[in-house]
Amino acid sequence: MNEVTTIDTNNFAAMATAMGMGSEGKKSTSKSSTLARLRIHHTPIMGEQELAGKMKKVEVIAGGAYKLEIPDGETVYAEGVVIRPFLQRFMYKKFIKGNENTANRFLKTVMANNLNSDMKDNEGGFNCGKPAGYIKDWAALPDTMKDLIKSIKRVRALFGTVQLVGATDEKGNAVDVEATPFIWEIDNRDAFKTMGDMFTKLEKMRRLPPQHNITLSTREVPLPNGSSFFVPEADLDLSTTLEMENEAQEVFASFVAWIANYNTYILGAWDENMHKNEEVDMDTVEEFVDISAEDFV
Repeated sequence: MNEVTTIDTNNFAAMATAMGMGSEGKKSTSKSSTLARLRIHHTPIMGEQELAGKMKKVEVIAGGAYKLEIPDGETVYAEGVVIRPFLQRFMYKKFIKGNENTANRFLKTVMANNLNSDMKDNEGGFNCGKPAGYIKDWAALPDTMKDLIKSIKRVRALFGTVQLVGATDEKGNAVDVEATPFIWEIDNRDAFKTMGDMFTKLEKMRRLPPQHNITLSTREVPLPNGSSFFVPEADLDLSTTLEMENEAQEVFASFVAWIANYNTYILGAWDENMHKNEEVDMDTVEEFVDISAEDFV
C-alpha cells in the first residue's frame, strides 16, 4: 500500500484518511524508531524543601500534570501543554501480569485507521482476544468473557509535537524543552472521547490536524474510595492556521514511517506466534511496551 508522506492542504480527502480522520465507526527484525511518550501523571510527586529552617515534605509535581518521557533523556512535567496533532491511529492492548518467570507485558495489535475489522496482535491472535462483532446481550455473557473484554483497552494513538508550558524535572526545577514529537496512547474512555471530539470538529470544518494547535490542561475526577484520577481538557485553537513548512512535512513523514515499522514488527510477531498460545518472545515486543503506574488508573 502506498503511504502518503507529505501534507497537501489542497487534497483534504486523501490527507484526512492518512491522518486518521473520519475513521471511527514481509517480516521485520528491526525495531521502530523511538518516540517520546506523553501521558497524564495521576499522582503527585513529593520532595523536600527548606521551610523556616527545617526540611519539609512538599508536593513538587502536582497530580494531573502532563508527563513527557524522552528516550535517552530526562522525564519532564508540566501542568499544561500545547500540542500540534499530526495524525491518529487505533489499536487494542491488554496488560498481562507477569510471574516469577515472566515480566509484566502488554499484548498489542497493529495500528489501523479504525477499529472496524479484526486486528492481528503480537501473540498470534486477533484483537488481543476481544470477540469480533457487536455484543447484543452483555448480561448473557459468562463472567469470564466479561472480565476478558473489560481487560482489553481500545486505544487512540495520537501523534504530534508537544510544547510543555512551565516545564520542570521531577524535583520541580525549571527546564527548557523544545517542541518534541510524541506518541500518546489514550485508553481512558473520557480522554478517548475528548481527543476524538477534536478530530471530529476539524473534519467538519475540513481542516487538517497539523493546521491547528490544541491547548491541554487536566480535570480531576474523584472516585468513591476517596482517590481520584485526571482527564484531559482540550481547547482547539481555530484562530490561527499553521503553515505546512518543510519541518512539518518531515515530522509527518517520520510518523507514517514509525507506524509502518511498528505494524510490520507486530505482524512479524503474529507470524511467529500464530500457532502458539503461550508467551510471546519478549524481544519482539519490548520496544513497544511501556508500562508504568499510570497505566492502571
